Amino acid sequence: MKEFQSLLKKYTNQYSRFLSVDGALIHYRIEGEGEPLVLLHGAFSSLHTFDEWTKRLSKHYKVIRIDLPGFGLTGTVPDDDYSMPKHLHYFNGFIETLGIDKFYLGGSSLGGWLSWEYALQYPKKVKKLILIDAAGFLDAQSIPLPFKMARTPFFGRVIKYVIQHNVLEQFVREVYYNQSKITPQLIERYYELFTRDGNPEAFLLLVNNKHKENTKSLKKLSMPVLIMWGREDRWIPVRNAHRFHDLIPQNRMLIYDRVGHLPMEEVPVRTAKAVIKFLSEDF
Repeated sequence: MKEFQSLLKKYTNQYSRFLSVDGALIHYRIEGEGEPLVLLHGAFSSLHTFDEWTKRLSKHYKVIRIDLPGFGLTGTVPDDDYSMPKHLHYFNGFIETLGIDKFYLGGSSLGGWLSWEYALQYPKKVKKLILIDAAGFLDAQSIPLPFKMARTPFFGRVIKYVIQHNVLEQFVREVYYNQSKITPQLIERYYELFTRDGNPEAFLLLVNNKHKENTKSLKKLSMPVLIMWGREDRWIPVRNAHRFHDLIPQNRMLIYDRVGHLPMEEVPVRTAKAVIKFLSEDF
C-alpha cells in the first residue's frame, strides 16, 4: 500500500479521478471543454503517453484519457480477465457511467485495437476514429517483441525479475526512433507504472489470452477513420497501416517518416494538428 501511495502522489494531478466499474478502479483524467475525445494508450504504457497531445487538444475538445485495466494506476481487476471482450465491457461501463452518448475515439497500439473493436460493437457512439500504430492483426510478424517473450513459459515464471530497469529502458528505446526524446524521467515513469504490484502478471494474462482475429470485420466500420503511423515502428510494422487502409471503407492514412511506434510522443505538434484537422472536417 505504501508503494501505491507514493505512485499516487507522483503520477496523479488535479485532473486525476478514479471511477469504479464492476470492481475495477479506473484512473482517468478529463481536461478541456467541447466535444468529448477519448484516448486509449498501449501496452507497457499509461494515460501519460498523451500528455503532449492533451496540452494541445484540450484547447478544442474535452479530452478524456484512462489507464486501461492491468496498466498504470488502474492496475488489476477482480476477475483477472484481460480478454478483449472484458476490456470492451470495462470501457463501455466507464463511458456509460460518465454519461457520454457520442464521442471521438483514438487509441495507440493495444488501445488502437480496443478502439476499433469498440467502434465495431458500438458504431452509434463513435463519431470518428483515430488509430495510432494500432494492434489487432494477430500474425507473428505483427506481434511486438515483449509479447513474443511473454508467451514463453520461462518468461512467465520470472517476469518480476526479468523486467528490471534496464530491460524496460530497452523496450522504450525500441518504440522511439528519435532517441534524444528519451529522458531518465520518461524511463522511470514507464518502469514504475508497469512494475506496479500486479501489473506484470496482468500483462502476462493479457498476452497469453486466446485472442480472436477480427480484422475481417474492419470493412464494417461506418465512421471516418484517421490512420496514423510511424514509418520506423519496430513493434508493429508500417505495412499494417496499409492493411488497415485497405480494409476500412472511409479512412485517411498519414505516415510519419523518422518516427517510431509513438507518433503522439515523438512528434506531438504535427500529429495533434492532424487530429484537429481530421475532427473538424465534414465527411
